[in-house]
Amino acid sequence: MMIPGFRPFEEYEEYPVDEMRRRAAEFAADMRRRRTVRHFSERAVPREIIDDCLLAAGRAPNGANRQPWHFVVVTDPDVKRLIREGAEKEEKEFYERRAPREWLEALAPLGTNEHKPFLEAAPYLIAIFAESYLVGPNGEKLKNYYVSESVGIATGFLVAALHHAGLASLTHTPSPMGFLNEILGRPENERPFLLLVVGYPAEDALVPDIGKKELSEFVTYVGNAG
Repeated sequence: MMIPGFRPFEEYEEYPVDEMRRRAAEFAADMRRRRTVRHFSERAVPREIIDDCLLAAGRAPNGANRQPWHFVVVTDPDVKRLIREGAEKEEKEFYERRAPREWLEALAPLGTNEHKPFLEAAPYLIAIFAESYLVGPNGEKLKNYYVSESVGIATGFLVAALHHAGLASLTHTPSPMGFLNEILGRPENERPFLLLVVGYPAEDALVPDIGKKELSEFVTYVGNAG
């Protein structure tokens, strides 16, 4: 068994408590402005912004440090059109045949349907793939651990980083998403996890008039809090 090496944790930077309070409050306030957007501008976004957000996502904690994710960034109009066609085909089946009534009722306040023009309008589509296993140098399969949890955390990092940079995003999950493997040429050890639509919101963008739970509705403290 390989014995891991260790080094001092030099990256950590401690802040005074008042500074911690300020940073936490400012980040919470910034994230309160985050909204899922379905109306995107075609305005260009510099690639280096996307690269830095992806670097942030790549720092997410993950099982056994396997980093079981792959991000495919799509800007090609023809490829975006193919993705839209594949997604709308699956979504049409979902809305017309697959989805039970209670699911459709839950989605109704969001105004969603099988039409996905944002998949072509937004400057970036980021297809996020979960690596079920790694392929070793001799073609052997190496097990990955906590794949869904790891990729979910990385996706959360990415969504937060994009918002922090000043961009809007949409998490899109047509089901099934196997068409993404075919269109994007991804190997069989990768399964589509989520399609992230990224760009500036359209000037006339609308969002559902809905709210989020208050802290007391989704947090329970056990023991004495500082």
